[in-house]
Amino acid sequence: MAVRRGVARARPGGVGPYAGGVRATWWYTVAGLVFLDLVVLMNWWLWLGELPEHVVLPAGPALAAVGVALQLGAAVLLVRDYPVVAADPTTDDEDPAPDRSRHRRTAVALAVGAVGAVLLGLTTGSWMLGFGVLAFLLSLLPWPRGVRWRLVVVLTLVLAGLWVVDAPRLGIDTADADLATVPPTVLLLLPALSAFSLWWWDLVRELDRARETAGAVSAMRERLRLAGEVHDLQGHHLQVVALQLELAERLIERDPAAAAEQIRTARASVDEARAGTRDLATRFRGVPLPDELANAADLLRAAGHEVHVSLGPGAEHAPADVLGPLVRESVTNVLKHGAGSHARITLRREGDRWRYAIANDREPGAGDAAAPGGSGIAAIRDRIGALGGEVHVRRDDEFELTVAVPVGVGEEAGA
Repeated sequence: MAVRRGVARARPGGVGPYAGGVRATWWYTVAGLVFLDLVVLMNWWLWLGELPEHVVLPAGPALAAVGVALQLGAAVLLVRDYPVVAADPTTDDEDPAPDRSRHRRTAVALAVGAVGAVLLGLTTGSWMLGFGVLAFLLSLLPWPRGVRWRLVVVLTLVLAGLWVVDAPRLGIDTADADLATVPPTVLLLLPALSAFSLWWWDLVRELDRARETAGAVSAMRERLRLAGEVHDLQGHHLQVVALQLELAERLIERDPAAAAEQIRTARASVDEARAGTRDLATRFRGVPLPDELANAADLLRAAGHEVHVSLGPGAEHAPADVLGPLVRESVTNVLKHGAGSHARITLRREGDRWRYAIANDREPGAGDAAAPGGSGIAAIRDRIGALGGEVHVRRDDEFELTVAVPVGVGEEAGA
């Protein structure tokens, strides 16, 4: 739930195309931390049980199990509340208005984890193990930048000192470097390993935020460039039209014919402005078809599809104004009605025709926009048929839409 809330805050306008990968990275991090903690505890218990000098209390296994449950529960609570969105660079805090309930949950988790650590220390007779699991919980807190690693160094030094105290009581020679000291060594590294895992996650979320910021800046630059070109184009023509109309107003009484000529000239200037605006909009709106297909593949992959894209030679010359809307429409149909497993997209030239095809697995029992009687395929057939093209549909375990249009149809449609 923490991830879902975090992603929603990070993307108020909707989930970005890489949200699935970022979310999966977070859950890999969570699973790795919990698994590492559990492995360390199990190895310690098994290792202590093999030591001849170690005495296990009668109620030791039961109390140790309770301690493990409390400590793991505390770890899960702390990781659940770990920030999963990148910090706002304009503020010092992850959240400008800190959640008091989250602070209370953190305090409760630390208290529960401390109880579990005490139980583990008492049942195993190891100060190092008890403090080690508590140090693991402390390393999971969202410390300010630079504080976490200083804390890890301090905790590691304390654990090393506790191992020096525990080793003689457990009958271990600290100068002996055989494999019998592997569990204490792993416990000694546990705070550093957990801090490294969270540092890696912090890096992933910062990179995700940087990617989104770069996209927003790029879009802003494009809008500013479009606004500048519109201003230059319209400003020039409007100034010319204003002068021509002013001149016509002065001439309308003494020379109506000249005034009418100025009005016709002004109308021609208005037509030029409209044509220039239309050309400008077309230039900004047009996207090369390979880029359109790459965007479509990214969108399908973000939705969980395994996508294979095959482009023939010269695909960049395919009529984007004709096939571009068709690509977007067909991908929308896959997202709505596909089973979400795989999809194939192909574009190649065959003789005097461009052939575009998209195929995807079908969700059992679900209809689609291309079902018989539906308006989706009928509209595509009418559109493509008017340009001299063909539309073919195949329905079995897959749904495949194939569209063939004549070469040069884009220029003819534009004319």
